[in-house]
Amino acid sequence: MTQQQPEVPSTEPALTGVRNFRDVGGLPTTDGHRVRPGRLFRSGHLAGASAADAAFLSSLGLHTVFDFRNAADLKLDGRDVELPGVRNVNIPLTDPADGAEFWRMVRDGDLDQLRSLLSEGRAAARMTDSYRAIITDRTAELSQVLHALAEDSVPALLHCAAGKDRAGLSVAVTLLAVGVGREAIEADYLKSNDPHRRYLVRRGDSSASGTSPEVMELLSPLFDARAEYLAAAFETIGKTWGGVDRYLAEGLGIGQETRERLRARLLDEG
Repeated sequence: MTQQQPEVPSTEPALTGVRNFRDVGGLPTTDGHRVRPGRLFRSGHLAGASAADAAFLSSLGLHTVFDFRNAADLKLDGRDVELPGVRNVNIPLTDPADGAEFWRMVRDGDLDQLRSLLSEGRAAARMTDSYRAIITDRTAELSQVLHALAEDSVPALLHCAAGKDRAGLSVAVTLLAVGVGREAIEADYLKSNDPHRRYLVRRGDSSASGTSPEVMELLSPLFDARAEYLAAAFETIGKTWGGVDRYLAEGLGIGQETRERLRARLLDEG
């Protein structure tokens, strides 16, 4: 008689008010280790978390929630729900004044305005530029996150608004620091395209014309996770610092000792 194996509890429940949640546990490093489940999570914002969502998040034993949203994001979506005993650290990775008019147009512009703003590759180019800028201009913030994770902030949840770009890059840099390969990082990043994970686009004009297929097609580069965006970040690391090791050491001030502490906190013992 075959013994039935107990079911393993899912770490991706059907959260009703939090998009794009997942545990990055299980991702392999290039030297044979794996990220330990229950140590590093990522998601969209927690402002709309239901009571059941909050109860699930509280059950994870989180030490710190890192919120990478800026003041404009907080005004639009609201602050995270409070999780008892969990530290919430807000580290904006973009300036709310940078692109405020752009994002107002995305929400409220008519078709002609959106065409002039986003067509002919402009939207994708903006996203690529923003990924490059986070890598080069937000070294102090990324350094703060990695040092905190190495010291005492694990288990941790990293999120922005959609859990795709700012959280995606922060998770990617963390994974690079502990030796996860780029293909595995990319595969996890692209999960943000799953229909149940995607950010819900809010338009001021919710009519048929305001959310027409053409409008949605114009907007899609802003809300897609695209391999080319992440590749631009990796390419910037290479062009600016010559590689991951120098980027971490010179760009972020993450020495070998800190990297070893990160590995000890995030990886299995192998």
